[in-house]
Amino acid sequence: MQYAPREYQHLMVDFMLRNLRCNVFASPGTGKTSASLYAFDAMRMFGEARRALVLAPKRVAKSTWPREVQKWSTMSHISVAAAIGTEQQRIEALKREAMVTTINYENLEWLMEVLGDYWPFDTVFADESTRLKGLRIALMTSKTGKEFSRGQGSTRAKALSKVAHTKVRRWVNLTGSPAPNGVIDTWGQQWFIDAGISLGRSFTAFSERFFTSVRNSDGYHQWKPNSTAQKFIEELLKPYSITIDARDWFDIKEPIESQVKIELPPKARRIYDDMEEQFFAELLSGKPIEVFTSGSRAQKLLQIANGTVFSDTKTREWEVVHDEKIEALKSVVEEFNGEQILTRYTHVPDRERILKAFPRARFLDDNPKTEDAWNEGKIPMLVTHAASAGHGLNLQHGGRVLCDYSQGYNYEEDEQIIERLGPTRQAQSGYNREVYRRRLVAEDTIEEHSVLPNLKFKMGVQESLKNAYRIRRGVQLL
Repeated sequence: MQYAPREYQHLMVDFMLRNLRCNVFASPGTGKTSASLYAFDAMRMFGEARRALVLAPKRVAKSTWPREVQKWSTMSHISVAAAIGTEQQRIEALKREAMVTTINYENLEWLMEVLGDYWPFDTVFADESTRLKGLRIALMTSKTGKEFSRGQGSTRAKALSKVAHTKVRRWVNLTGSPAPNGVIDTWGQQWFIDAGISLGRSFTAFSERFFTSVRNSDGYHQWKPNSTAQKFIEELLKPYSITIDARDWFDIKEPIESQVKIELPPKARRIYDDMEEQFFAELLSGKPIEVFTSGSRAQKLLQIANGTVFSDTKTREWEVVHDEKIEALKSVVEEFNGEQILTRYTHVPDRERILKAFPRARFLDDNPKTEDAWNEGKIPMLVTHAASAGHGLNLQHGGRVLCDYSQGYNYEEDEQIIERLGPTRQAQSGYNREVYRRRLVAEDTIEEHSVLPNLKFKMGVQESLKNAYRIRRGVQLL
């Protein structure tokens, strides 16, 4: 099958070709992968690029990019090697010296060590580039001026920063969610585009210019944006960024979303209230649980709202607190009368309980055959964590219903999972049908009073950022 870019994909390609380093903020389902490969092929044709490295979540690096080349006959000459799997498999992939090499972010440090001073990639596509936001931690300086690093994400970003501006000529950030936690996420990604020219050479300079440090209840500092931060950051990123929103190109209907409220039974309510008020509670078995920070308490409260709680964090033992969400999920299954349902969970005990309560349900693992079986209508309920199903999956052929058994504060995951079978993908696949989202929400809990309002606020911030660079139908780039 020959690849014929749609109008909005031409805009993406043109922007990538005209800008050596840029951000492409495009809705899931708008074909970022195929447009990027098409642009890279053009770069090679004109001598602007030779070899590309694709950084992506594991599933995307392993399957999405290689499959895209196989899909189009006009791209069959592009060799792709996925450096995924065992160390030997990764080394073999590198030895192929393919035009495009894909690797997951978790193996980035390993790649840097193996390559050493030899860096063969003149082009980088950072797929789901919000993974690069950890650079703000890696390069952030304390008040004493000492550099410090915290967490795997930050060390990966720091390793990549060593070659980003010395050995990489072209760089493209690809994401549909550039600011899932607010504009503070933009600095780490943008640093790979212009080395801090627009937002600040260091995160310290960026934060002091646009944010105020506020101490939370646990004593940790959080960055609160100043009143003008959003506007100025949007203007500074404008020369480097383009937004393609599917709503401008398709007759997209928003998902029909509603909440299925559940009430905590008296015994569960007592446990919840004790934990909320005292940071301590006694489970139904008589076993005590205790936390010492507001963050840990929030996690325990979410677990109790879902119906299970870890009674021992070291052994990962857990206990059932109530069955209300399992019963609510059964009502959703009855409501859609046999339609396939994608079910999202947050904590492992929730997954185990769902799979036990619905024997025909399947867990979404790394095997591509599971995705195929879902799309062929062989799996009535597919159970997944939002972090595992956020990117690179096409689940629209299997269904149109998402049920959030539980929810979390991560807006990127919350936004991305609905797009796996959302309106954009439904429309592109020729389905003229509504998409439904059912959220199971425990009344008068942290889910209702904190998580959902927080997600709504983050959605507003991100929409404003993307709208600043939005290219609509009929607009030509100069």
